[in-house]
Amino acid sequence: MSKTIFEKIWDEHVIVEREDGDVLLYIDRHMTHDLHFRTFGALKSEGMLIKEPEKLFGVPDHSLPTTAKTLDEIPPGEMREAIETLAAAADELGFEHFSMTDDRHGIVHVVGPEQGISLPGLILVCGDSHTSTHGALGCVSFGIGATEVSHVMATQTLWQRKPKQMRIDISGKLGFGVSGKDVILAIIRKISAAGGSGYAIEFTGSSIEAMSMEGRMTVCNMAIEAGARSGIISPDEKAIEYCKGRPFAPRGAEWNKAVAYWRTLPSDPGATYDKEVEMDGSEIAPMVTWGNSPQWALAVDETIPDPMTEADPLVRADMEAALDYMDLEPGMAISDIKVDTVFVGACTNSRIEDMRAAAAIARGRRAQVRTLIVPGSGIVKKEAEAEGLDKIFTDAGMEWREPGCSMCVAMNGDMLAPGERSASTSNRNFRGRQGLGSRTHLVSPAMAAAASVTGHFTDVRKLIADS
Repeated sequence: MSKTIFEKIWDEHVIVEREDGDVLLYIDRHMTHDLHFRTFGALKSEGMLIKEPEKLFGVPDHSLPTTAKTLDEIPPGEMREAIETLAAAADELGFEHFSMTDDRHGIVHVVGPEQGISLPGLILVCGDSHTSTHGALGCVSFGIGATEVSHVMATQTLWQRKPKQMRIDISGKLGFGVSGKDVILAIIRKISAAGGSGYAIEFTGSSIEAMSMEGRMTVCNMAIEAGARSGIISPDEKAIEYCKGRPFAPRGAEWNKAVAYWRTLPSDPGATYDKEVEMDGSEIAPMVTWGNSPQWALAVDETIPDPMTEADPLVRADMEAALDYMDLEPGMAISDIKVDTVFVGACTNSRIEDMRAAAAIARGRRAQVRTLIVPGSGIVKKEAEAEGLDKIFTDAGMEWREPGCSMCVAMNGDMLAPGERSASTSNRNFRGRQGLGSRTHLVSPAMAAAASVTGHFTDVRKLIADS
C-alpha cells in the first residue's frame, strides 16, 4: 500500500492505538526552552524523573536578552530565573543543555537542525508552535502544550490523533529576489491562515527541491501559520548531505544504515492525500503582509485591498479591523508604507543564508531606521563574523546582537513602542506580538534590509539590480 512520508514515519512510531483512534507515539527527540522552566519542579514534586535524558535537549532563547553575553548581565526577575532554572535542571537531571555561554546556543529551532538533533525519519517535539521547522529535514515535528511537555519528559511518549494529509506542490523556477519566506507567505495567502487546520502538510515540487535547506526550514517553520499541525519535506541528497557530520547525527556504520532508511522515506508514487494544492512558483513575488494575520499578504508592487470589494461580511469586518489597527488605507501602495524599526532574526529567518541576504542589501548603504540583526545561534554568529557580515551591518548603522528570539516575542527587552511599525522576518504579525500596540509586517531578510536602507517597503529586486 502506497504511503506518504508522514504516514511512514507515524506508523513506525505507534506503540498502541485506542478504540477512539488516538495513538501512543514514541518520541525520538524532545527539545525544550526556557519558558518551560517550571516543568522540572512540577515533575520533581510528583516524584518523577526524565525518562530518557539523553533524548532531551534544552536551549535558553525566548527570555534571553540579545544584549547579554553572560547571566550576570541579565537583571533579576523571571527572565533570569527561567534561564537559571533550565541550566540547574540540566545539571541535576542529565540532559544536554546549550547554555548562553556555549557557542552552540541559540534559538531552539536553529540549534536542532544545526546540531543534527533533528534528522529524517524521527518524531521530534518541542513546547513551541514553530517546531514544524524541523520537518524540512524529513522528520515529523510538531509543537506541544505544557502538559504534553511533562508527559514526554516523564514517559518519552505522547498521545496523539493522526492528522489528515495535505500536499502543496510548488512547481516552476522561483523568480529573481524571491525566497522561501515569500513562498510560504504566498501559500498562506492562497489557502488562508486556517487552510491547513487538521492537516499535516507535505511540501513538494521543483521550487521546493531547488531551495536550500535554510529556505526549506523557513517554509516548514510557517506551516503552523497556515493552521497545520506540521510541515514536512521528503529528504533528498541535499538534506542527507546537510545532516552528515552533525554532532548528534549517526556516524560510521550507523550513518550508512540511517541513510539507507532515509532513502525509503519519500512519499510513494500513488500515495493519497486528503487535499492537494498546486501553485506556480514563477508567479511568486517578494511579499509583504499588511494585516494582523500572515494570510493578509501582498506582492510588494500591489496596493492595499478595499474591504468593500469583499462579499463575505465576516472577512470584510476582519479586513476593516486590520486596516484600522495597522493605520492603513485601501488603495495605498505597499511602497508608501514607512517603517520605524527593522528586525532580521527569529527561528524563521536567522540562519547564515538569511544573514547573507540581508548583508547583500546593506552593503554600501545606510540604515534609515533602527535595525536589529539577530543571528539564530552562536555558530551562525561566528560564521557571519568570519565572513565580515557583522561589519557590513555595523557600517550601515545597524545593531549586531547576540543570539536569541529577540523581537519576535517581545519578552526579552526587544520590542516596539505602541504605534510603531516594523518590517520583520519573524513568523507572526498578530496584534501586540512585538509589543503592546505594535504594527508588524512580515517580510524576507532581503526585503527587511531594503526597508531599513530606504525607510519604507521597497522592491528588493530594484536594489539588487542597482548593486
